[in-house]
Amino acid sequence: MAGREAERQRPATAALLRAGLNLPNALTLSRILIVPLLVVVLLTQIEGREFIGLGLFLVASLTDFLDGFLARRRKEVTALGKLLDPAADKILTSAAFISLVGLGLAPAWMVVVVIAREFAVSSLRSLAAAQDVVLAASLAGKVKTVTQIVAISLLIISDQLGAFDVLAPLSLWVALAATLYSGIEYFVRNGRRVLEAFGAASPEQ
Repeated sequence: MAGREAERQRPATAALLRAGLNLPNALTLSRILIVPLLVVVLLTQIEGREFIGLGLFLVASLTDFLDGFLARRRKEVTALGKLLDPAADKILTSAAFISLVGLGLAPAWMVVVVIAREFAVSSLRSLAAAQDVVLAASLAGKVKTVTQIVAISLLIISDQLGAFDVLAPLSLWVALAATLYSGIEYFVRNGRRVLEAFGAASPEQ
């Protein structure tokens, strides 16, 4: 009986893997699921919310590294993962920044600029994908991600930094500069490729 049950489960497991439901994608989904809990913790006046929120945010950020690393290491890069990973990143950072605006810890205009950049880059990437053009990540984009993680982390615990509280707004300015630079660099480097891809596809349509 146990042997037949195991045989029945193998096709189901294989189907799930083909659909993209593997460990890296599970980590990506966990990042999305952490977001509501992070927002509730940050916006609720509970004791120690700064450090609880910081812990949740850092755990979620760690999954961003782990899911990509494991997907490449285990050769489990899937179409679902390519779709979910950037979406999860934007959901996490956008929710964290918006929560910080609600707490009065970040200026709304700076957060609007950061989020607008993320959606602009996503739009360009989607247009490229529609023409089967792969846009590689850049070093500037990776630096941007690190500066945003540092800025959000310091802003979450800014009330606990004492004499070093100036580091929180300073890190946000650095993150804003890195975000703007990486966005401009991304469009300058890839915008023409995408336009040329659409131009080449137009006669066929």
